[in-house]
Amino acid sequence: MSASVQTQKLGILGGGQLGRMLIQSALDFNIDIHILDPDENAPCKNVASTFTVGSLKEYDTVYNFGKDLDIISIEIESVNVEALKKLQAEGKKVFPQPEVIELIQDKRVQKQFYKDKGIPTADFILTDTKEAVQQNADFLPAVNKLGKEGYDGRGVQILRTEDDLKKAFEAPSLLEKLINFKKEIAVIVARNEKGDINTFPVVELVFHPEANLVEYLFAPAEIADEVDKKAKAIATEVIKELDMVGLLAVEMFVTQDDEVLVNEIAPRPHNSGHQTIEANFTSQYEQHLRAIFNLPLGNTDLVLPSAMVNLLGEEGFTGIAKYEGLDETIATKGVHVHLYGKKITKPFRKMGHVTIVEADVELLKEKVDFVKNTLKVKA
Repeated sequence: MSASVQTQKLGILGGGQLGRMLIQSALDFNIDIHILDPDENAPCKNVASTFTVGSLKEYDTVYNFGKDLDIISIEIESVNVEALKKLQAEGKKVFPQPEVIELIQDKRVQKQFYKDKGIPTADFILTDTKEAVQQNADFLPAVNKLGKEGYDGRGVQILRTEDDLKKAFEAPSLLEKLINFKKEIAVIVARNEKGDINTFPVVELVFHPEANLVEYLFAPAEIADEVDKKAKAIATEVIKELDMVGLLAVEMFVTQDDEVLVNEIAPRPHNSGHQTIEANFTSQYEQHLRAIFNLPLGNTDLVLPSAMVNLLGEEGFTGIAKYEGLDETIATKGVHVHLYGKKITKPFRKMGHVTIVEADVELLKEKVDFVKNTLKVKA
C-alpha cells in the first residue's frame, strides 16, 4: 500500500511567491512543504515547515536537501539537474522529471523539441555567436533569445533591422521569426502518474511594454471556439510528448490567420494561473499537488470570468514597500489582493497580484483599469 499524502515529505526548490502560494494550498491537505532558497528573506521563509538557505545550482546543496524527502518539485527551472537525477535514481520522486527541467532550461533545446515532435511553433535558426546571428540578416525581423539563463523578458530582444544586429547576443542563442500575432494566450495543463490529463481554460495575456512580463490577463480568453480547441489540444500534446508529471504552462501566439504557435513552456505553477485561486473550482497550486502526489485531478472549470493584474514595483522607487490605494482596491466587489511578503520594492519587481472575479466582462475590464490606476507599490 502506498504511503498517504500526509506522511510524505515534499521539498520545493525555490522559495518565491509561487512556493508561498503552493504552501497555502498544501495546508488544506495537511502536506508539509520543505523549502530550499538562496535568499534568507524569501517569501516562503516564515510559512514553510522547514526553510533551508542554499544555492539551487550547487550539486551537494540540492542533493543533501532532497535525500531525506519523498517528493521533490520546483518553482523555478534554474536548478541543479544532475543532483535531481541522482535523487531520482535513488528512488525519490522528482516532478517535473529532471530530464524535462533540463530540456526547458535551454530555449534552443526546447525549440528543437517542438520541431522534432511536430508541435507548431515559429520558424527559428540556432546560433552560437553574435556573428552567426549577423549572418542571418535576411531572417529579420526576428526575436533573439539566449539559450540559457533568460527569464521574465531578460535574455530576449527584438531585432527588426540590420542596424539592430549589433545588439545580438554573443552566446548560444536562437533567432526566431517575429510573429505578427493577434493575441498571446496560455493554457495550463496537468498530468499525474496515472496519465490523467486536464487543462485549465485558455487565458489571454497582456504584456507590460517596458518590463516584458505579464501585466494582466483575462480568463477566459476572447477567442474563437476553434482556437480554444487548438490551444488545449496543443498543450495536451506537449505534456504527453514530454511524458511529464506535474503542472505545465504553455504560452502561445494566435496568428492573424487563427493558427496557434507555442512560444515557451514552464513546468510549474505560473504567472498565467494566479487567478485560478479565486476563479476556478481547483487552483493551479492544488492541481500541481494533485498531479505530483498522483491524486485525481481537480475540476478546472471557471466559477466566474476573471482577471489578474500583476502588482509591480513602481518605476523610480526602491526601498521598504508602501502600498498606495490598498483600501480603495479591497473595497471593490470581487477584488482580492495577494501580497508576496517581499519587504523591499524596486522597479518592476513582482510584489503581488490582484485577482478580480466578475460575471459582466465589460465591468471586469473596467475593474482591471481601476486596479491598475489605483494600487501602487512605492517606497
